[in-house]
Amino acid sequence: MDYTSGIGTRAETGYVDSEQRGAPRYTSLIRSAKLVCGQGEFLCVVRDVSSTGISLRAFHNLPTDPTLALELQNGESFEIKQVRSTGLEGSYRFDKPVVVERLVHETWNFPKRQLRLNITIPLTISSLTQKAEAVTLNISQQGARIECDSVFALDQTVRVEGEGFPETQAKIRWRRDSNYGLVFENTFSLREFALMAASVQCPTMLQAQ
Repeated sequence: MDYTSGIGTRAETGYVDSEQRGAPRYTSLIRSAKLVCGQGEFLCVVRDVSSTGISLRAFHNLPTDPTLALELQNGESFEIKQVRSTGLEGSYRFDKPVVVERLVHETWNFPKRQLRLNITIPLTISSLTQKAEAVTLNISQQGARIECDSVFALDQTVRVEGEGFPETQAKIRWRRDSNYGLVFENTFSLREFALMAASVQCPTMLQAQ
């Protein structure tokens, strides 16, 4: 199941930390976001949020860095600090109170797009006539921006593969110098994308606790 948008909110009292009790808590907020820290960039799902803290769930063990940035789909970022974590779930405190509506109702200055992870993954790009090495500059569930010294044609279909990256077909949508924009023929589910990203950045996060 993909968690890509808020499906409703309900205000309650109380939160995960004693000093946060009394702040309105919004439940049933199911929205994908990403955690950015020294270990890399990882997908998560926002579950509950108040003006002082937030509850998250991941598809693998959570990052161990005590301080992280939570980035929403619209690019807005909030610094958070871990209060506690158990397996796939964790509670975090904002470094300063936030306006809850900014998380519940994201504002968009640009066209809405899926979350992109700024991670480097070595890939092999091949067509019927050539094969070349490339690296990702960023990647989403639907496609990637890559850097490759070889020349491929616009709208050309290529095979994409790499260690920790499932083989897939993609179409080249744009080219700018040595940068290419790829659109995957088979998109990742949110879970598949999260697990792939963790496997290429920090495989220990996939270990059972």
